[in-house]
Formats: sequence, C-alpha cells, structure tokens
Amino acid sequence: MRLMLKLEASKDFVYDQKYYHKAAGFIYSLLKDSLLDTLHDFKSYKFFCFSNLFPLPKNQKGELELSVKGGSEMNWLISSPSTLFIRILEEKLKEKKEINIGEMSFYLESVKSFELKIPERNLKLVSATPIIIRIPERNYDIYNIPKEFRKKRYVYWRKMYPFEAFLKQLEDNLKKKYEKFYGAKINIDNIFEIFYPKDEVVVYVTLGGKDIMMVGSLWEFYFTYLDEEQRKILEFGIDCGFGERNSLGFGFVNIQK
Repeated sequence: MRLMLKLEASKDFVYDQKYYHKAAGFIYSLLKDSLLDTLHDFKSYKFFCFSNLFPLPKNQKGELELSVKGGSEMNWLISSPSTLFIRILEEKLKEKKEINIGEMSFYLESVKSFELKIPERNLKLVSATPIIIRIPERNYDIYNIPKEFRKKRYVYWRKMYPFEAFLKQLEDNLKKKYEKFYGAKINIDNIFEIFYPKDEVVVYVTLGGKDIMMVGSLWEFYFTYLDEEQRKILEFGIDCGFGERNSLGFGFVNIQK
C-alpha cells in the first residue's frame, strides 16, 4: 500500500539533498506509542520505503532549483507491504496540520492511502530513487571484481562491475525480504526480464553523525508477460522497495504507464 501526502511549503527553504535520515526519523516519530513503536530497533528489514519530495521547482532553462518558495506545492509517497504500518501512519497524519523534515517545513493539505496493482502484460517499472546493491566480500571472486577495487566487507555495485552481480544480488534481496515478511518460500527462478540502466548516482547519507557515501543506480524494468508468482513478488517489491536501505528511501519504484 501507499500513502500520498499533498504538501505546501510553509516558508522558503533550500531543498535538503541529505534528507534521507530526517525523513526516516519523521516516519519513526509517527509510530511512537503504536503497535510498531519498536520498528526502529529491528535489526532486520523494516519493510517500508519513501519517495523524494516532488516535483522540485525548475528555472527558465528547465534546470532543477534547490530553492523552494513558500506556497510551493509538493508531494511525498510512503509505501509498505504492511497494511498495519500504512494505517497507523495515515491515522497519525490526519491529526497533523504541519510536518517538518529537518529544516523543510510544510502544511499537510491531505493524506490518502491507495494500492497499486500490476497488470499481466506490458509492465514498465521505473526507479524513482537510487537502487543500492552491495556485493559482499565473499562474492568478489564469483563476480570477478577487480582486485584494485576490492574493499573489506563489501563494495557498492557500479556500472564497471558485471551486470550479473547486480541482478543476482537484487533478486536474492527481494526474495529474502518477501520470505521474511510472509514467512513462506516463493518458488520463482527469474523475477526480471528486460533492464535498462539510466544513471549511476553517488549520494551522502548522515548516519551516526557522519556523512556516509553510498553508490546507487537508476533503472527501467520492462516485462512483456508476468505469471502469478512474478506479480506477487513485484507488487511486494514496489511496496517494500528494491535493493537495500529501503527505510532510508532508496529503491523506491513506480509503475509507469
């Protein structure tokens, strides 16, 4: 399920490009004193994701402007396969007239929940935020990661590395999250069909008071036909997020008609 928040900037501000942990913190604050009060402390998957604030204003040349004027209308999407999670957030948000994500302040005009359904044919998915994939150290030889780029524990997948590494880690991650959430195995060999890489993105996230560099990528995914198992796991992935660090807003995916 998803929540659509309609927002209006309550003052002038500069768009915070490292908003990730602040947005996640706002979501966790809504869960306080609820049945999901301890979600932040879970060591496993959190099973939620969120979009960028959109649209960003553009100048006369069509270039993005980071200066947001008071009164500007923006939107924010929050998603999760957990109906309980969405319902708690929706009820808490209906009690609020203003929200703050760091220094970015908004009037909350409306909040609405809805579901996305995947068609059987001709599906296009677009990553709205970067997909983060890490290759663990134990797989360096399997994927022929060049020795000069190897680091302790893991490396972020980049276009210089084999595509097979991205696909295998992406599918394994999605299957593990699905099986953890539902407590049941899913019998599927190949989830994805046609892929188109759009861009590679370096982002900085503040964690534990430090700015941490992460590397992600933007993709388009195409499907000519989907069987029942594919639809189930892709609908889950759209709600939960693709790849890693979903609870920081990475891997948020939209259906594009």
